[in-house]
Amino acid sequence: MESCFHCGDICSTTTISHQDKSFCCNGCKTVFDILNDNDLSYYYDLERTPGTSPLAQEVKFDFLENSEIIKKLVEFDEDAIQVVSFLIPSIHCSSCIWVLENLNKLDPAIRNAQINFPKKTLRVSYKSTEISLKQLVLLLSRIGYEPYISLEDATKKGTIIDRGLIYKIGVAGFAFGNIMFLSFPEYFEVDEFWLNQYKHVFRWLMFALSLPVITYAARDYFISAFKGLRSKILNIDVPIALGIIVLFLRSSVDITMNWGSGYFDSMSGLVFFLLLGKFFQQKTYAFLSFERDYKSYFPIAVTRLQKKNSSSEEIEEQAQVYELKKGDRILIRNSELLPVDGILIKGTALIDYSFVTGEAAPLHKSSGDMLYAGGRQQAGSIEVEVLKSIEQSYLTQLWSNEVFDKNKESTFQSLTDKISKSFTISLLSIAIFGFVGWMFIDSSKALNVFTAVLIVACPCAIALAAPFTLGNLLRIFGSNKLYIKDSSVIEQMANVDTVVFDKTGTLTTTSNNIITYEGISLTTEEESLLTSTLRASNHSLSRQLYELLNKNEIQTLDDFEENVGQGITGVINKHHIKVGSISYVGLSSESLKSDQRTAVHISTDNQYKGCYVFYNDYRQGIKPIFDSLTPDREIIILSGDNDGEKDNLLKLLPANSKLLFNQKPEDKLSYIHSLQEKGKKVMMIGDGLNDAGALAQSDVGISISENVNIFSPACDGILDASRFQDLTTYLEISKKGVKTIKNAFRFSLFYNVIGLGFALSGNLAPVVAAILMPLSSISIVIFTTLVTYRLGNNLNKFSTSSYPEDLQ
Repeated sequence: MESCFHCGDICSTTTISHQDKSFCCNGCKTVFDILNDNDLSYYYDLERTPGTSPLAQEVKFDFLENSEIIKKLVEFDEDAIQVVSFLIPSIHCSSCIWVLENLNKLDPAIRNAQINFPKKTLRVSYKSTEISLKQLVLLLSRIGYEPYISLEDATKKGTIIDRGLIYKIGVAGFAFGNIMFLSFPEYFEVDEFWLNQYKHVFRWLMFALSLPVITYAARDYFISAFKGLRSKILNIDVPIALGIIVLFLRSSVDITMNWGSGYFDSMSGLVFFLLLGKFFQQKTYAFLSFERDYKSYFPIAVTRLQKKNSSSEEIEEQAQVYELKKGDRILIRNSELLPVDGILIKGTALIDYSFVTGEAAPLHKSSGDMLYAGGRQQAGSIEVEVLKSIEQSYLTQLWSNEVFDKNKESTFQSLTDKISKSFTISLLSIAIFGFVGWMFIDSSKALNVFTAVLIVACPCAIALAAPFTLGNLLRIFGSNKLYIKDSSVIEQMANVDTVVFDKTGTLTTTSNNIITYEGISLTTEEESLLTSTLRASNHSLSRQLYELLNKNEIQTLDDFEENVGQGITGVINKHHIKVGSISYVGLSSESLKSDQRTAVHISTDNQYKGCYVFYNDYRQGIKPIFDSLTPDREIIILSGDNDGEKDNLLKLLPANSKLLFNQKPEDKLSYIHSLQEKGKKVMMIGDGLNDAGALAQSDVGISISENVNIFSPACDGILDASRFQDLTTYLEISKKGVKTIKNAFRFSLFYNVIGLGFALSGNLAPVVAAILMPLSSISIVIFTTLVTYRLGNNLNKFSTSSYPEDLQ
C-alpha cells in the first residue's frame, strides 16, 4: 500500500493521486496545495511526511464539542462570529507566520488570523456557523501547528490594565510645570506693574492647579499612611503624607493672608517625583507568570465512561476536569496526564511521575493499584476510577498548604520601612523642638518654623532611593535573564545565608544528556537496524538514543513489536534486534542487581551485545558556582531522586555541604521551614512542579527554566538556565544594590541637614524649598541610576570564579 505524502499514513481506504503524489484524504491534499502554491514546498524537504493525519487528532479534541468549554475559551461570540486565542508552541519563523496568517486560504470561514510572534499566540476570528472550534483546532493540527490548550485557558480571567498611575503622573506633572511657571516672578521679586497687579490671580491659579494634585494624584499616600497608623505602623508614607498636607495647608494660609505665594510648586513637584518612582518600581516583567500552579499543566477535559441508560454498554463523553467526582470512570490514553487520584481498573499502566517527584524511571502498575494525579501514562490506554476530585488530589493538595496563601512581603520589612519609623519620630521631635524654642525667642515665628521643618525634611529622597535603585536592578537582571517578581525580592536576596538546590532539572540539564555504550561493537548493519527500530518507538529513552544515532542509515522494518515497559523488537531481512531491559533481551539480571544506572540493553539474533548507559549531565560551571557561594552561604541539596549520584555530587560540593535524597514535595517544604525556624534566610533553586511548595516557603524562591515562557511554578523569580553560572553574581549585586540605597539615604540626610538649617532659623523662603526639594530628588535619582548602570555593565563581565574587589 502507498503512504500519504503529507502525513505518512497508509492510504488504506482511499488513495487520492495528485501531482504524482498520493494522499490519504482531501485534507492532506489541500494542505499540500496551499503550501506548494505559495512557495512553501520546502516544508517537505525538512523532514519526510512532516504533517499530521487528520484521523490521529479526531478523538484528542472531542472536548471542544462541549458547549460549556467553548464558552470559556472564546473571547467573543456574537452574531455567529467567534474569536479565540491559542498558544502555538511550534511557531518559530517567518514561514510559520505566513501560513497561519493565511488560514483563510485553507478555509474561507476563517475571517482573519493574527500572530503575536514573541508570545507565540494566534488570534483567530471565524464564522462559527461554517466551522466549529474543534474543526479549527484540527485544521491547525493538520498543518503542524497544534494549539496548547490547558485547564488554565478555561478558567482564565481577562487582564485588567490599570492606567490610574499614568493619569496621576500626568496630573502632577502638568500642575508642577505650570505652578513653577507662575511662581518665577515671585522667586526673583520681579518688580513689574502688570505682574504686581495680577499676582493674586496667579496665586489662586496655583491653588486651583494644586487641588487635583492633593485630592487625586497624592491620594494613595494618604490612604497608605492612614492604614499604617491604624495598624500602629510608621511606614514611609506617614511622613510623606504629613509633608504634603503641611505644604498644602501652609501655602493656602499664605495666599489667603497675602503673606506670599506658598509652596504649591514644592508640593506638586514632590508628588510628581514620588509617583515617577512608584511607576518605575512597578515596571516588572508582566509577560511572565509567577503564580502558575497545576491548572497550567492539566488537561482541560477528560474522557469519562458512562453506562448507556440501563444497559451495560458504555459510551465515551468529554467532561470538564472540574466536573469529575468520586466514583466516575475515566479513560486515560497513551501520553495523557492523570488529572485526579484514582484506582487502576483496566489496562497496563506505566506511569511516569517525573512531573511530580523528579524520578525519571516510569513505574509499572497493576489492576487495583493507586494512581496519583500528575502521572503520565506511557503505555496504551487505561481505565481509572476517580477517588478524589481535582481539588482534593495528592498533587493539588500541595497548593492548599497555607504557604501559598502567605504574602512573603507581609513577613518582610523593607529597608525603607525600617528607616521610616526612626525618620518620622526624629522629624516630629525636631519640629516640636523648633516650635518650643521659637516660642521663647519670637512666638510669631514658632508656627512657621514648625511647618517649615515638616516641609523641608519631607522624606522624598528616601522614598525615591529604593524604587529607582531596585527598579533599575529589576531591569538589569531581566536583561540578563533573571526575571524577578518585584523589587522586595532583591532586598531579600541580599540577606540570603543558605542556598538550597533541587537536583534533577536544576543542577542537571536535559539538553545535553551523556550516553555511553558498553559492550561489543555493533556492525554497520546492526547500527542501522538499531536506529530504525528506535525510530518507531515513542519511549523517552528510545527518543534520546535515536537522536544520538539518527545519522545511521534508516531502513523500513519488516516487523516491529513493543512490549510495554520491557522493550522493543525490530526485524529486517530476518535479522532481529531487541532493545530494552536486561531481562527483555534474554540475560539474567542477578549480576546487575546493585547497579542503579539507567541503561538500555541490546541483543541481536539472540546474542547479547551490550548497553547504552544514560548519565546525568550537570550544568556548565556548577563547581565554580558552589565554590563562590561559600563560605558566606551554606549549600544544601534536596532531591526527589535516589542517591545514585551522591558520589559525583560530593566531588563537586564544598566540604560540610548537606545532601538529602528521596525527598517528597512536602518533605522539601518542611525542611525549608525548619531552616527558617533556626533563623536562616533561605533561597531555594528548583525547576519542577514538585518544588513549588519549597519555592513558596523559602525567603527567595527561584525557578530555573530552559524556557521561561513555558514553565514557571510559584516563585519569586525565574532564571534562564543559560545564566545559571551567574547565580552568585546576582546575589552579590543585590547586596551592592542595598548598599547603594543606604548611601542614598546618607545623601538625603545631607540635604535634610541643610534644609533644617534654613527651617530652624526661620529663613525658609519658598525659593529655597523650590530648589532644595527637587534638587535632592533629582540628585538621588541620578546617583542611584549611575551606580546601578555601572553594576549592570559589570554583570556582563563577572564570572562565578572572579569578582571585582568591590563585590567581594
